Amino acid sequence: MKRYRAIADYYDAEYAHAEMLARDVPFFLQHLPRGRQQVLELAVGTARAAIPIAQAGHRVLGVDAAADMLAIAQRKRDSVGLRPADLTLRRGDVLQLRLSRRFDWVCLFFNTFLNFTTLEAQDRLLGVVRRHLKKNGHFWLDIFQPNLALLAREHSMDLDPKVFYVPHLDRTVFCSTEIRRDPSQQLQRVTFHYRWFDAAGTEHSQKREFDLTFVFPRELQLLLERNGLRLRKLYGDYDGSDLSADSPRMIAWCHRASKPMFR
Repeated sequence: MKRYRAIADYYDAEYAHAEMLARDVPFFLQHLPRGRQQVLELAVGTARAAIPIAQAGHRVLGVDAAADMLAIAQRKRDSVGLRPADLTLRRGDVLQLRLSRRFDWVCLFFNTFLNFTTLEAQDRLLGVVRRHLKKNGHFWLDIFQPNLALLAREHSMDLDPKVFYVPHLDRTVFCSTEIRRDPSQQLQRVTFHYRWFDAAGTEHSQKREFDLTFVFPRELQLLLERNGLRLRKLYGDYDGSDLSADSPRMIAWCHRASKPMFR
């Protein structure tokens, strides 16, 4: 299975105007107590979420496998005046993670969990989460709720078209999304198509192709509980609304159970 691998130079510009990404971290921060919390963010990327969490006064450790994303995260961290002690960045495979400490919170933002497309990988990841939580620690997971109308289509083209400008490359990029679906495997093969023109007017293209799964609410609860993560609240959006049939998101606020329920 191919996992999502962002084009690091594009990432921040590509998602700069995504409405949900202006709302997810503030909603998460509403759930943290006033005292300083120890937060582990898995798949930290360019520290889009980690930086404002650290700026709110919490100590954050962010882990990611991509050196180029972490290099951008470090430059951003330093540019806003955060210290490495405030936001520590570490390269590593989240499925193999074994740190010598536990955290008050572990976080997975922006559909990251869905990059782990097999039950084995999901169980391993949730096992890592539980292993790194304090006794009364919390886990925060944010993914999309499956859209049944979209899932019924075998092939979709030209989804979510957007244009973004990358300042340090002086490049305007056109992007669209193609998805091929296999409901029998709960898989989506996602392709991001990028196009841009250089100063001479020559067109260039690039693509990123990866697999994404989808999970349903009851399935998500079973996955969490069998890995020792008790669901405390399942929200449907960043306004704090309960999950309903029309909710765009599934935002799970969990706490560490005394032991896995089914394993």
